[in-house]
Amino acid sequence: MIIRRAFYHWQFIAAGALPLWLLVGSSIFGSGGWAVLGIFFGAVLIGLGLLLVALVVYARKEVREARAVSYADVGVLALWHVLIVAIPFSTDAAGWLSVLVIIGGFAVFWFTVWELVDSAKRRMRAMVDLVEQTARGQAAPGRPQQPLPNQTLPKQTLPNQTRPAPRFGRTGTPEVIVVEEKRDRP
Repeated sequence: MIIRRAFYHWQFIAAGALPLWLLVGSSIFGSGGWAVLGIFFGAVLIGLGLLLVALVVYARKEVREARAVSYADVGVLALWHVLIVAIPFSTDAAGWLSVLVIIGGFAVFWFTVWELVDSAKRRMRAMVDLVEQTARGQAAPGRPQQPLPNQTLPKQTLPNQTRPAPRFGRTGTPEVIVVEEKRDRP
């Protein structure tokens, strides 16, 4: 649970820290001036991608309630973040790592969108089940069954007795509202 909570907070920090690391690390480990300029524009796009993924993960209700991402999120985000951190260390493989980071970014984004849709489907299915149970007159899980307003519980009748017709909450005398119309005469 500690790792899941750490990634919950880290994903927002990473949206600023990892692009900054790309700039600082590439200038420290010997990239040329033009390469650093290219990395600057790539770092801005990666930062926006990291923020977008963090917001999609945050959009899931169970993530917000638990303040922890899922283990699948931890694995996918960790792999993507390791690829981003590795770019400045190897100037020879930086091109291939950049391609892997871009492909990984798209994969992580669609994975998080899929998790969001799946979570919404599960919550919607639970809500539909609850509505169907309520419509059938069953108690919701975890709650005792109570009669609806204006509903009387059925009494046991003997075979020769008849029940009175249901009144559905109406009183004996109907209420009538009379509205008088006045017309102006020309």
